[in-house]
Amino acid sequence: MISKFFSDINRAGVLGMNQRNLNYIQRWNPREAFPLVDDKLVTKQLCLDANIAVPELYGVIAAYHEVRDLETLLGEHEDFALKPAGGSGGEGIIIIESRQKDRFRKPNGAIMRRAELEDHISQILGGVYSLGGQPDKVILEYRVKFDPIFDPVSYLGVPDIRIIVFLGVPVMAMVRLPTRQSDGKANLHKGAIGAGIDIGTGITLGGVCQNIATIEHPDTGNPVAGVEIPHWERLLTIASGCYDITKLGYLGVDIVLDRDRGPLLLELNARPGLSIQIANNAGLLPRLQLTEEHLPELSTLEKRIAFAQEMFQIAAP
Repeated sequence: MISKFFSDINRAGVLGMNQRNLNYIQRWNPREAFPLVDDKLVTKQLCLDANIAVPELYGVIAAYHEVRDLETLLGEHEDFALKPAGGSGGEGIIIIESRQKDRFRKPNGAIMRRAELEDHISQILGGVYSLGGQPDKVILEYRVKFDPIFDPVSYLGVPDIRIIVFLGVPVMAMVRLPTRQSDGKANLHKGAIGAGIDIGTGITLGGVCQNIATIEHPDTGNPVAGVEIPHWERLLTIASGCYDITKLGYLGVDIVLDRDRGPLLLELNARPGLSIQIANNAGLLPRLQLTEEHLPELSTLEKRIAFAQEMFQIAAP
């Protein structure tokens, strides 16, 4: 089953890691732009300056002695997200749904004592979750409440939408759906589902879970295909605009849909993974090549989005 799956996408023009690194990341992503996306605090400010909505920042812990300021930074906020500023792949993130005294409750009902939370913060500061193991900072921010459209196809956590943008053109997209196996996290490596999204319509296609094609969510039993993503044109506009503010030619844009605040940009990635091709059962290479061929015609954001929706639309199942 797995070998046939990979064989199918190989025939569809799959982009390999070496080719991605050499022909797209090294060629189109200037090194001086990497700090704009490798530090979530820098990314957050960059987006705010460009009027792109992001989760509200509650505070930053940058040194071990500042851990004692946790209550002050949180203020009256009973729920929050705690993240490493330099983390990647969702590692090190803790979501707190409610808190009382020294008890912090996670979405799955598990309780963290304050001492456990402080220990985790210390690990982040020490660089356990950062790129290259460098000392890091801790971000405390608004906890996203996911859009109810995802209720039938998500377990506990917040689904996020990854859009690959090449030279300002959204070329491929997927939604990552948390499962029980992934402990409610939208992390494909931990067992979340990746469901491809039709660029033209914003409707989900089939899904994949740990490299195996799937048509339904393992915990809810509902089909992962046929979900119409709200605010789709707005999402494409945000993703395309991120090229203009970073000048990164090959870029991963991660967005969540909050039930109250709409689309919020979570992070940007200058080295986005390739599993999105499996989720779409299609290779990136033909889309990247087509975009490059038509680049002279794509002088505005509006033209880039129109091109993507016309060229990369797939009939929804």
